[in-house]
Amino acid sequence: MAIIRPFRALRPEEHHAKDISCVPYDVVYESEVRAYIAKNPMSFLHVTRAEAEFPEGSNPTPDEVFAKAKQNLETLVRDEVLVRDGEPSIYIYRLSHEDHTQTGVVACCSIDEYEAGVIKKHEKTRPDKVEDRTRHMVALDAQTGLIFLAFRNTGTIKNLISEVTGQRPLYNFHCDEGVQQTVWRDTDTARWVEAFEDVPALYIADGHHRAESSARTRQYKRERNPDHTGDENYNFVLTGMYPAEDLKILAYNRVVKDLNGQTEEEFFEKVQQSFVITSYGQKVPEHHNEVCVYIDGKWTTLRFAVNFVMQPDPIEALDVSILQDFLLGPILNIGDARTDQRIGFVGGARGTDELERIVDKGDAQLAFSLFPTTMEDLFAVSDMGEIMPPKSTWFEPKLKDGLLVFEI
Repeated sequence: MAIIRPFRALRPEEHHAKDISCVPYDVVYESEVRAYIAKNPMSFLHVTRAEAEFPEGSNPTPDEVFAKAKQNLETLVRDEVLVRDGEPSIYIYRLSHEDHTQTGVVACCSIDEYEAGVIKKHEKTRPDKVEDRTRHMVALDAQTGLIFLAFRNTGTIKNLISEVTGQRPLYNFHCDEGVQQTVWRDTDTARWVEAFEDVPALYIADGHHRAESSARTRQYKRERNPDHTGDENYNFVLTGMYPAEDLKILAYNRVVKDLNGQTEEEFFEKVQQSFVITSYGQKVPEHHNEVCVYIDGKWTTLRFAVNFVMQPDPIEALDVSILQDFLLGPILNIGDARTDQRIGFVGGARGTDELERIVDKGDAQLAFSLFPTTMEDLFAVSDMGEIMPPKSTWFEPKLKDGLLVFEI
């Protein structure tokens, strides 16, 4: 059973929504943040990535950055750019881009359920990133972005979404990336709480670091609250919950700095011990067990050709696992993709043009375009209580920061 809780959102006035909303804090480099802020002085990146307000090369301390973020949030509230809703609500958040639409439910979920495994994860987290967002939450007393959850839909939830989305929305605008952002508010919350009691589990699609940071923040505040009851806001985490059938996973592609001292001919000779070259010029795999490799200005498609002795488990069968276990590890000597500095990751939304640019510029020697992981893959691994290889999924479009803030 999934426990959800309505909340009073801190959110922008309707005419400020487009300017305030911003990309998630962790999908842009600092140079890109500076460019966003220069283009749009109202961007919520002033709150989520306040380090970009300091002069380049100044190296502000974390305490200085988080104090600036808190000041910027307080200014938005003082100037009534952000306002608090008068009563706890459930919010519906739709993203539409070209032929894709996904409509989800924004509410708070129980950190107890996250720690108990009812909210299931499939990725490991990096301690430095968890520490950064924990300190951000503690400094601001707020969660400034949504954890992106998936769930298997029910008829009741589907009907509730259909009912609320037939009403006038709070926000309805196209962001700079061309995605239509639409948000509705419903104050009749008890029926939503009851409906989610029929959802056996929630799955983290994106936002593992935010989830873990919320749990660490809860621990920090609980230890400092002698009157802790378990009902305080900090015991909950802000989430956007989306039916699995609505979601679109893109590949998380790879670039590698060098061929590990081999020539191109030697590399492909070793590759063909586990893969068959099927074509040239194709940039995106069309099937599971295919990977396209870009090297020296040319694309080559490989098909995995190893017959497993036993049926592989869901993790071994992932395309990212096959690439790691049969190519990156044994041929390019990349043991731990989480820590090896020779490998980089490129979200599928940036496309194969970005892979070509990185290689052609000389920042990497070769790139791999992968077939996307599926939602069923994600569910299977999560239900096993296991962890996927790093950077296995890229969900697009991304939920915006700044539209709905949860004060803890």
